[in-house]
Amino acid sequence: MKKVVLGFSGGVDSSVCAMLLKNAGFDVLGLYIDNADEKARFDAVSTAEFIGIPLEILDANNELEDLVCKPFAEAYLRGETPNPCIICNPTLKFKALLELADKVCAEHIATGHYARADGGALYKGLPANDQSYMLCRIRREQLNRLILPLGGYDKQQVRQLAEEFKLPVAKKPDSMEICFIPDKDYIGWLGRRSTLPPAGDLVFHGETIGRHEGIHRLTVGQRIPGLFNGRKLYVSAIDPDTNAIELALWEELFKTEVLARGFNWLCDVPSEPVRASVRVRHTKWENPDCTAYIEGDIVRIICDDPVRAPAKGQSAVLYDGDRVLGGGFIT
Repeated sequence: MKKVVLGFSGGVDSSVCAMLLKNAGFDVLGLYIDNADEKARFDAVSTAEFIGIPLEILDANNELEDLVCKPFAEAYLRGETPNPCIICNPTLKFKALLELADKVCAEHIATGHYARADGGALYKGLPANDQSYMLCRIRREQLNRLILPLGGYDKQQVRQLAEEFKLPVAKKPDSMEICFIPDKDYIGWLGRRSTLPPAGDLVFHGETIGRHEGIHRLTVGQRIPGLFNGRKLYVSAIDPDTNAIELALWEELFKTEVLARGFNWLCDVPSEPVRASVRVRHTKWENPDCTAYIEGDIVRIICDDPVRAPAKGQSAVLYDGDRVLGGGFIT
């Protein structure tokens, strides 16, 4: 019987994964990455007992702080828009899964992401719940051993499976918040860690038209309340050096060129410009065709059709059809 180490939170997705893997003949060992949430830990332990799989609990508070929380906070205070899950997946979550798999001689690792892994390649899941974007920085040695049981399902189907399996978490709400900011109070969380940026200028077409309460409170693409000369305005850039936020009209948010640093390739690194499509945020606003040029440490992406408000710190992810080619941080 093949052994697999499953990232197990005790939620609907990971619980259905455990059942699907068991039914497919795998010997499943769950790994719960503990971030000091007692209720979440209790749910994971009790659900694992119900399903009948052993569960390892990893105290990851120090690693979470060093690898995810600290970089996330620093990026926010620089006026960037980081995605903590994209940072966490390769450096903490999948690293821990692979280390435990090696320890117990398990051939595979698994998670409840809505994407597909096949033959060392990563592909989109079904459109309604696709999470391939969130996995763009997974390392190839992690991807080579990864099973994604939910890749062919959407969320509604997974809920139905949970009911059929009579799982006690079948009706448990989805977790929408960042795990280390469960109350969604980003400002309070940042304020407890460091001195927050002061108020500064709102600038539109070179003219100061108002004040903001701190660059950490806004992100590129966000609408500013009220109207200016009868028009809605949006954040187009954040300058941490001058503490100014630049505003633009809706049509001015769209860009055809995106630069990405630290690109993580999930295929052989192209030796020439590559035709692909690109996604610049997890939401499915647009996914235009593009040409990507490798220029030293930077990948320059020229879009056939403009993308809305690419934000520094978010990820630009390239696709060849459904296959993920890789992703880097927008700069």
